Amino acid sequence: MSFAPGVPVVRSLVTGTPAHLTSQSEVRAAATRLFPRMSARRGMLEVFDNAEIRRRALSRPLEWYLSPRGFAEKNAVFVEEARALIARLAREALAQAEVAPAEVDAVIVVNSSGLSTPSLDAWLIGALGLRPHAARLPLWGLGCAGGAAGLARAADLVRAGHRRVLYVSVELCSLTLLAGDESKSNFVGTALFADGGAALVVTHPDVPGPEPLLRLHGAASTLIEDSEDIMGWDVVEEGLKVRFSRDIPALVREMMGGNVAWALAEHGWAREEVGTYVIHPGGVKVLAAFEETLGLPPGSLDASRAVLRCYGNMSSATVLFVLAETLKRRPRGKGLLSAMGPGFSAEHVLIEFP
Repeated sequence: MSFAPGVPVVRSLVTGTPAHLTSQSEVRAAATRLFPRMSARRGMLEVFDNAEIRRRALSRPLEWYLSPRGFAEKNAVFVEEARALIARLAREALAQAEVAPAEVDAVIVVNSSGLSTPSLDAWLIGALGLRPHAARLPLWGLGCAGGAAGLARAADLVRAGHRRVLYVSVELCSLTLLAGDESKSNFVGTALFADGGAALVVTHPDVPGPEPLLRLHGAASTLIEDSEDIMGWDVVEEGLKVRFSRDIPALVREMMGGNVAWALAEHGWAREEVGTYVIHPGGVKVLAAFEETLGLPPGSLDASRAVLRCYGNMSSATVLFVLAETLKRRPRGKGLLSAMGPGFSAEHVLIEFP
């Protein structure tokens, strides 16, 4: 398939995690020590089994999380580990795209699970030797929706004239665990959250390099009114405390069918044209709700389930892992990449595979 002139393309996509791989059964056992009251409640430990996660990566060995940690200590770990991970992934993504660091015109870094000022993109420019004049776009606070939103903004920068864009997402959600906090949201977060990152190079199609992985046609965003309580962080003495509602699957069923149809129609596409869906796996119930409301045939979201099973929920980075898994399956034609996050919001990117 030949790509139309001027439409941004993805030249490379690299994913990775910190070194400490941990099984779900090990995390479940740790939870009984961290949260004895919640663990004793009937059926609560079943959250770990129902999540359908086998393993995930953590920024520190599991034992490290069993002691209370202050916000400053956890955030220092975030900065250290996030820098190491994005440097490794970005170098590999640039090499695969055959783009020299000095050729990068813009840098995007997406995250929501830690704080860094100067922002991570500023550090990355120095660490990799990128152009000091590169445009910088740090995106914070978009949560799980950030992976899709960041990809959309990378394409926007290419359309605006930045011919080679480095886009990085990094999330170390395990560092938001609050030891001793026996709230249900913290307990469920312990069963779901994990750490990982992704790096992509998005370019103008006439930039020399390897054959594009996919084409970025456009994007659409929706912010739902009066929905701040559905998902987000509460800042407490010990750090970032997760906030999310059990109503998210119901919300997906209620709104996503019409919202997806609107997003496609905004760019002249119809639902019938889309053969591949790249969906952020917020949880198994969320994926089931997507399948139901979009009327997808069995197996349509296998890539999302595979990522959830092997990596857990890594917030913004997760949908980029799903995209990488989808590419392994050699899809063709039009697709839609979607994620939902704090706001409460939905982010969609219209994509096309060769």
